[in-house]
Amino acid sequence: MTGSRFSLGRLNALVIKEFIQMRRDRLTFAMIIGLPVVQLLLFGYAINSDPKHLATAIFVEDNSIFARSFVAALENSDYFSIVSRPKTAAEADGLLRSGDVQFVIEIPPNFSRDLVRGANPQLLVDADATDPAATGNAVATVSLLAGTVFNRDLLGPLAKLQQGPPPFDLVVHTRYNAERNTQYNIVPGLLGVILTLTMVMFTALAVTREIERGTMENLLTMPARPFEVMMGKILPYVLLGYIQTALILAAARWLFEVPMFGSLTLLSAVLLLFVAANLAVGFTFSTLARNQLQAVQMAVFFFLPSILLSGFMFPFRGMPQWAQWIGEVLPLTHFLRIVRGILLKGNDLADIRMDVGAIALFFLGATVIALNRYRQTLD
Repeated sequence: MTGSRFSLGRLNALVIKEFIQMRRDRLTFAMIIGLPVVQLLLFGYAINSDPKHLATAIFVEDNSIFARSFVAALENSDYFSIVSRPKTAAEADGLLRSGDVQFVIEIPPNFSRDLVRGANPQLLVDADATDPAATGNAVATVSLLAGTVFNRDLLGPLAKLQQGPPPFDLVVHTRYNAERNTQYNIVPGLLGVILTLTMVMFTALAVTREIERGTMENLLTMPARPFEVMMGKILPYVLLGYIQTALILAAARWLFEVPMFGSLTLLSAVLLLFVAANLAVGFTFSTLARNQLQAVQMAVFFFLPSILLSGFMFPFRGMPQWAQWIGEVLPLTHFLRIVRGILLKGNDLADIRMDVGAIALFFLGATVIALNRYRQTLD
């Protein structure tokens, strides 16, 4: 029977016991150290709400000194990086539609002739506004350039064009989200975020729950192959994923009025692959963890980079190159491009094939690891 008085010795013994348990639970100790370090690196280096060097296509139909000056001014602003020079308007539109570029700058034919005549020709800027945060400052920079970009070229008899408003009309089209409504970007993205969290979390508890409840032996005695057990654990959550998707899409359409231009059938097919990829990750975690707490910790450790490096919370192109490389590995990054492309742009399979392929590769890799780990668990 313990004494009624407070004992510093007993307290010291309990504290030492907790440190010993913490040291023995290496995964938990690694999470305690790892999560703050990951958050520090991501928020300190990778997160940038003012993206620069955005991929831009230049469609030039008037190769004049004015066109070259405008292109040079865009590159010098640091907001634009010229990555393509399409030959036709259809090619330029395809680049914007597929997400390969953030902007398309079109300099029409006879631009220089109309400019020196004082006819105020138009210069067109098409911006992919599915993510308004990624285009806002860049569009503002183009507007500022309009007033001064040709000052060095308008000399002699043309100097009078420097006075008053710009000698050309800058027309900015914010494509796919003309009003720059952030709900059009956030709500479709939430579909991927919610599925990632729930699918990985639920499946990560699958095997560890069996172990903790003492029912793992029943699975081991069943005449079932590892792949069959894995599919038996995963398939119920696939149905749950589709139920969540139906609820989210209904809310997006009727509560937030998100436009849906593309095929929901195509989205449903891609959704199956995305859900399967996340379930494979969760199943892998369940074979690695020794208890449900560790399984949850692993799921959180996977979810944190997914939500921060996928382009959901911050513009993807605003991150440094190393962070984009990590983000390209995560299935959520590609699914966000797919769901936003289908709903807001009306993308078809040809437009999203690269992102679908990336998710498929991730699924295959995660499935191989999960099956190998499950066999080791059986042993």
